[in-house]
Amino acid sequence: MKKKKWVSVAVIISVIILAVIIMIKPHPETSKEVAECIGKNSKLYTQLGCHYCEQQEDLFGKNYQYLDVIDCFYERNKCEGIINTPTWIIKGEKYEEVLSIKKLQELTGCQ
Repeated sequence: MKKKKWVSVAVIISVIILAVIIMIKPHPETSKEVAECIGKNSKLYTQLGCHYCEQQEDLFGKNYQYLDVIDCFYERNKCEGIINTPTWIIKGEKYEEVLSIKKLQELTGCQ
């Protein structure tokens, strides 16, 4: 009985370690060209201190600078109607979530 318990504990610890490794593995950085295209065809609303906004930024890496970003903490007057962050406005549609680069490419037509 004790052996089964130790095996179960070892399996649980292994799964936790694997999950941590997957979570800290860096995402491949989006190319400058794709980021520029997404930036020209969308608007991203963020807010200082927003963890999900940081996740969205991480997907772009250094090319995040090419996006059209409005920080609602500093520019509240530009954020009327924005309830959650991150919020993307693409072709008049509102997307209130972290979007993958692939999904952003589909929505903006950027390849």
